[in-house]
Amino acid sequence: MLAYRSGIFPMADHRDDPEIFWVEPRKRAILPLDGFHLSKSLARTLRRGRFAVTCNAAFAEVMDACAAPRRDGSGESWISHRIAASYQHLHELGQAHSIECWQDGALVGGLYGVGFDRVFCGESMFSRVPDASKAALAWLVAALRRCDVELLDCQFITPHLASLGAVEISQRRYVTLLRAAQPPYSGLGVEARARVGDAAGLGAVLGEAVGAGEADVLALPAGFAALLADAEGSASSPGNFIAQSLTQTS
Repeated sequence: MLAYRSGIFPMADHRDDPEIFWVEPRKRAILPLDGFHLSKSLARTLRRGRFAVTCNAAFAEVMDACAAPRRDGSGESWISHRIAASYQHLHELGQAHSIECWQDGALVGGLYGVGFDRVFCGESMFSRVPDASKAALAWLVAALRRCDVELLDCQFITPHLASLGAVEISQRRYVTLLRAAQPPYSGLGVEARARVGDAAGLGAVLGEAVGAGEADVLALPAGFAALLADAEGSASSPGNFIAQSLTQTS
């Protein structure tokens, strides 16, 4: 988590690699949350409810699908067994999350990533049927906007991500945005933050910051649940509600 808070992320050379290496790219891809490109075809997919969409319902299965060999045979997976185990532990701690797309009871697409403060670092996504990963990303963007997340990291730009609104920026610019999306004292343990607060005479103020930081751990699932509640309150289907909310700023 310290690495993520510093703008660095882990990778491996192949699925069975026992080692990891840390990546700090010169160029970084982000997806501005007000700049998601919702195509007409994807909007139709959402409105028609082709997929049942969930959050954190099948984290391990999503990771396994993301790590599986690609149908186009494009190289080894960087998601090693060691990395997968680490993210599973982060998931159990409430800091790694998944979005799943289901069709006729089968998992057909999804994504996962790491969340903290006002940041979500997307790690990987997969699709077994057309538009499944795009639908998962649309729900992710809507949920992150709903819980006031400021930064969606995509690591590396690809034509697929660019078509959905991702842009490439310098690593220096990324770190600036990353720092702005983390409140003071975030990343410190509760006891450490309390000691800092006492030393600075900020006990009550820091206590509020600690509480906010703990709540932010669950920002994505909270935003997802709020979207479902909003859709129910609007008497609209969840997919139609998501399409409408994204159309307003796309």
